[in-house]
Amino acid sequence: MTRALIIVDVQLDFCEAGSLAVEGGAAVAAGITTYVAQHGEEYAAFVATADWHVDPGDHWSEEPDFVDTWPVHCEAGTVGAEFRPELAGALDHVQAVFRKGEYVAAYSGFEGSTEVEGEQVGLADWLRERDVTAVDVVGIATDHCVRATALDARAAGLDTTVLLGLTAGVAPETTAAALKQLRAAGVTIKKSAGT
Repeated sequence: MTRALIIVDVQLDFCEAGSLAVEGGAAVAAGITTYVAQHGEEYAAFVATADWHVDPGDHWSEEPDFVDTWPVHCEAGTVGAEFRPELAGALDHVQAVFRKGEYVAAYSGFEGSTEVEGEQVGLADWLRERDVTAVDVVGIATDHCVRATALDARAAGLDTTVLLGLTAGVAPETTAAALKQLRAAGVTIKKSAGT
């Protein structure tokens, strides 16, 4: 199997002190960097995804319900949309960043694109061009963008694993529901890199 690591939305706004902070986000950023240092040779490709909102419509709200509407976050070009500094070591390995959600709500990294030779290329095509058949998914948030990215990876026919110890969830209830949904879709859940 040719395996890729997908690092989902480890951005300042999704970590402690961010506008849509997820508890444990900074630790996840550091953990991913450590993991890549120890296991990088297991992967043929590394990609990252990023929320990159310009005007995502009612995805942003002054009175968010934290289900479908959210506080302003990861606005394109702002500090909050930048990657967490603890992720720097892992980013050294990343070959492409897939930005998503400029004018719509976008949870899955497979809704994003990156520029290749002047053309916008989606994540599924980018992975296919590199003969990737399996992906490990890490990042933020377990119950939202990690869930959506892993489901789309599986739907694209990729052998998909979520490394749970390298994710952070918004809430225990929605995280548990997401893990149940992922397992039902055929996604493997590993509590750590080795189990």
